[in-house]
Amino acid sequence: MEMNSKRATAVTWDELPAVIREFLPAHEARELETAVGAFAADAVVTDESRSYRGVAEIRSWLVDGGSGYTYTTGFVGAHRVGEARFDVVQHLEGDFPGGSADLHYRFTMDGAVITRLTIEP
Repeated sequence: MEMNSKRATAVTWDELPAVIREFLPAHEARELETAVGAFAADAVVTDESRSYRGVAEIRSWLVDGGSGYTYTTGFVGAHRVGEARFDVVQHLEGDFPGGSADLHYRFTMDGAVITRLTIEP
């Protein structure tokens, strides 16, 4: 999602959809059922240039992704882009290469479920 393609409006953590506010801490805490439950059955997650399609692949990504590292995340800020897209910036610190990073979690929503998530710098 290009931030320049549509007008982006800054939003607070509390203004994000509930499913995003539930998913992000569940993802960090590795609460698998809560995290998987945030996605539509045919959702797509792209992380580190690899795409995971559907609940089974997303579940595998949640179990395996980043499992070799210990890290914490913190909310930096967020923007709403159009009606159904949100760009949430999370700051990560941990024992992964580089030790810290700001990552964009770019969500596309359909009602109360996530249909697409792209994680990138």
